Amino acid sequence: MPAVRPPDEIPEDCNCAALRKAARRVTLLYDRALAPSGLGANQYSILAELEREQGPVTLGRLARAMVMDRSALGHNLRPLERDRLVALKVAAHDRRSRAITLTASGRRRLAEAKTYWRQAQGRVQQALGPQRALALRALLKQAAAADYSGRS
Repeated sequence: MPAVRPPDEIPEDCNCAALRKAARRVTLLYDRALAPSGLGANQYSILAELEREQGPVTLGRLARAMVMDRSALGHNLRPLERDRLVALKVAAHDRRSRAITLTASGRRRLAEAKTYWRQAQGRVQQALGPQRALALRALLKQAAAADYSGRS
């Protein structure tokens, strides 16, 4: 007879595993939907965040907004810079920092990609239902902003 594992050792109960599985599945949906625009989900998210910022933003600030480490963000920015969708320059306020700006080409590509993004959004809403999709986004936003340090 197999040993019964305690509930905290059941893989299906792991918050991280469940989030990562869902993230991989949803990212694949968005990557496929966005493919005609030449952007992936990560690239689209970066361009959309830059559009929300409405001006030059430092690498550190963008990394915090994206909840990414700076090296991962830098890796994702390289093809965007190569394709002239973003421009990286020395920040005016601190010569050690780099400021990222959405270019005119980047704005056009983002506008084109929004059509494909809306299709992916619609598929998620259809699969989950509009209210559950809204509740999921609220819960994920809370999870992304939570303090997991264990300090009170």
